Amino acid sequence: MSLDELVVSFFVDEVVGGFFISVPPGHVACIYDRGRGVLPRVWGPGLHLKIPFWQIAKLFNAQILEYTISEGFNLNKKENLGDEAINANTSDNKFIQVEGSILFKIDKTKAPLLWENIGEGFVSKVIRPVGRSRIRSVLSEITIDQLTAYRTQIEKKVKEELNHIFQEKGLVCEGFLLSEIKYLGDPTTPKDDKVILSKS
Repeated sequence: MSLDELVVSFFVDEVVGGFFISVPPGHVACIYDRGRGVLPRVWGPGLHLKIPFWQIAKLFNAQILEYTISEGFNLNKKENLGDEAINANTSDNKFIQVEGSILFKIDKTKAPLLWENIGEGFVSKVIRPVGRSRIRSVLSEITIDQLTAYRTQIEKKVKEELNHIFQEKGLVCEGFLLSEIKYLGDPTTPKDDKVILSKS
């Protein structure tokens, strides 16, 4: 999913229809007022009035979105919703590769703060770096033998760690789901790679 599908920025034609903001279901709108800056109010689905020329509206997708972490993910566009598989070390110093998904959404009440403080690039500024850091941190606390036995606890712990940082930024982590963990063995060769946890 690209940024265009995540944050839809619209500058309504100021001559025809510049008085209205049309917010579809699953979205919220924020207003930038040239005199007062980003207004603290959030506009929900429906048709709303604004001042043409003086106020600019921005539409945010407030639905739950999936941020996919997988091998071979295309990072050409830094705001794409995903990341390459994450390499990490376990507490017993085993080198592993992690794939999974982060389910997140915008905190509707904090959308103006998100727009004003972070802008549209919150995937590259928050989701990706925080996701990498917190996943590696949680996995560094357990041994490779504990990975399959404590799968649910790992997912819960990563979710809690992400929310600890996400919430102050105006984002909410709805969940973290592991799809695959691979033991990389000798990192210089794929010959001894071994999948130790998968979707099934």
